[in-house]
Order: sequence, then structure tokens, then C-alpha cells
Amino acid sequence: MTSTLNRPADGQGSVQVQQDPSVKIREGALVIAVYGKGGIGKSTTSSNLSAAFSKLGKKVLQIGCDPKHDSTFTLTHKMVPTVIDILEEVDFHSEELRPEDFMFKGFNGVMCVESGGPPAGTGCGGYVTGQTVKLLKEHHLLEDTDVVIFDVLGDVVCGGFAAPLQHANYCLIVTANDFDSIFAMNRIVAAIQAKAKNYKVRLGGVVANRSKDTDQIDKFNNRTGLKTMAHFQDVDAIRRSRLKKCTIFEMEPTEDVIAVQNEYLSLAKKLSESVEPLDAEPLKDREIFDLLGFD
Repeated sequence: MTSTLNRPADGQGSVQVQQDPSVKIREGALVIAVYGKGGIGKSTTSSNLSAAFSKLGKKVLQIGCDPKHDSTFTLTHKMVPTVIDILEEVDFHSEELRPEDFMFKGFNGVMCVESGGPPAGTGCGGYVTGQTVKLLKEHHLLEDTDVVIFDVLGDVVCGGFAAPLQHANYCLIVTANDFDSIFAMNRIVAAIQAKAKNYKVRLGGVVANRSKDTDQIDKFNNRTGLKTMAHFQDVDAIRRSRLKKCTIFEMEPTEDVIAVQNEYLSLAKKLSESVEPLDAEPLKDREIFDLLGFD
């Protein structure tokens, strides 16, 4: 086993972005990074989880880490200006910014920030994620927060998009009960395993989303040591909440809506009180190919 003393610092000897080690989120805050295959419902999961934490009386900050900047609109009911937009307006002199320029209050007091990114094809979107955390720290906006949720685009776990893993206590992986989602999840497991060598981040568990069944997820979990923490079936009310630009907690309280609300509240309670860090082992690509599917 390689000694920790001989292990290079994160970002050295690789193509990773080396982050400023002095920029840290305060001790005591619960920091969660949400990853998963693109389009799997990470933003829906993140925003409803933020709302659930707020319902439990927590002070919550959600940081959207996608240049599309669509993480928080169900909380704020609008597309808010991004950090990169605001920085451009002041010629990147961050000292000229006020917190209200880039942080916005959403449903039930959840505070929302969208990192944003450069125009498509013109730069590294991940770089902005690290700079956003630095900006929040400079303005002392992380000192009175109970829960911080990073909503990270797709299954990108390199460069600046890996920055949330350097702050997080736990990573949640959102997946559906299909091959592509689970294949992406396996890469995220490998990334967490690598980051855990130098940082406190650990795997919190899996969120099964948009899936009636979980048989393929269960196969993968049993083989790797993962655990499903919440299961959201393909409930139409969730889709409609996105169209209404609101969280599931603002929808008419029908039976299916209440069931989804309770599942999010249960997930928030588990993360607050009884989450057990998972020591999962990723599979080789061929192993996943052979594992999943029907006989």
C-alpha cells in the first residue's frame, strides 16, 4: 500500500486542477456533492433535497456547478445571474461585488448560487466552480450555513468539476435502473475513491431516480458495496414541478406528491443523522458489461 506521506498532493503529477488549500467550508457544515449521468435528474434531486433540509430547519446553500446554470430555478422560480456573469460586469474585480449580486434567496430561505461558465467551446467551466467557493469564502457566506449542496454537471469528475469533492463530506450518486447510468456511476465511484486518499469526502450512497424497479442498481450495489438511500419512481408530478418552475414541496399535495415529499424528507434526515460512509470498490468496464442485464 502506498504511504500517505509519499502520495503527491492532489493536482500534482496529473492533469487535475490544483485548488487553493486555504479555501475551506467551515467545520460543522454538512457538505454534499451530487453527481450522476447527464440528464438523470441531479438538479431536481438537489433542489428538492435542499428544500427538504430547509423544512427540517436547516440553513441551506445550493451551488449550481454547470455552465447551463439551471440548477436552482425551481427554488428561485427564475434563471438567476451567474457568478461568471457578475464578475464580467466588474471586469473580474471580485472585491467590487456584494453578496446580493450573486446569491439569491429561494424557496423557504434556501440560498442559491449559480457558478455559470464561459461560452461553449471557449474555456474551462470547471475552473469557475473553484472560484465560486473562493468568492463565497471571501464574503464570509459559508460561516452561517448548516448544509451546502453542490449540484455538479453530468459525471464529469476531472479538473475544476472535481472541486466539490475537495470540500464535501459525502457524495450522492443519482442513477436510473439502466446500463448507461450505472456505467457512469462506476466512474464516479472510482473518482471518490481517488479523492478520499487526500480529502474527507466519502461515498454517502445512491439515489435511484426515474425508475420503477431497482434490480440492476441492486446488482451493482451488491457487487461494489454501495447502498441505495432513496428511491424516486417515475412520478409525473416531479416532471410537472419542473415545468411549473417550483419544488415538489410547492405542488398540490396529492397522494403521489406527498409520497415524494416524504422520501426527500427521509433522505435529508438520513444525511443529517445516520449516514454511514461507504467503502465501495469500482468495477472494470468489462465487469459491468457482464454483470448487468437479463439472463
